[in-house]
Amino acid sequence: MDFCGFRCARHRRSHSGVKLFECSVCSKRFAQAENLESHSRIHSGEKPHKCHVCDKMFSESTDLNSHMRVHTGDKTYKRPLCDKAFSESGHLNRHMRVHTGEKPHKCHMCNKAFSQSGALNSHMRVHMGEKPHKCHMCDKAFSEPGNLNRHMRVHTGAKPHKCHMCDKTRAISFAR
Repeated sequence: MDFCGFRCARHRRSHSGVKLFECSVCSKRFAQAENLESHSRIHSGEKPHKCHVCDKMFSESTDLNSHMRVHTGDKTYKRPLCDKAFSESGHLNRHMRVHTGEKPHKCHMCNKAFSQSGALNSHMRVHMGEKPHKCHMCDKAFSEPGNLNRHMRVHTGAKPHKCHMCDKTRAISFAR
């Protein structure tokens, strides 16, 4: 089979639903060998793509390319109504929900809705009883990292919140 024939056959396979390549760790299947190779980095933690500016590592070259915009300041995705600009289209789409009020990520247990998937994932820990954020000083556990950070003030004595009318400081916000 000539090169064009090989590429066409490979491309047709992506539409056929045939997935010949299987991950040996999780059994997920792929139509293309390179997609399996890329997926395998999830399990191995391999990050072969390195930023030459800050040395941050990435598993995918596309992630490195997106990251480079941090250094160049390139923000090609703009929201004209509020003058916000973003380096990635997904960040602009997420920001648009501020204006639209859209909350597409819904909890299937209590119907609470969220504008960002990460907020839903954090919320699900409440239902599941998961508390992955543990205090290394007293072993108390929290479902949210912010709650752990606030708890740490018990141990450190930090009082980062200052009254805007006097010099009094507190560990928790005056706005509460």
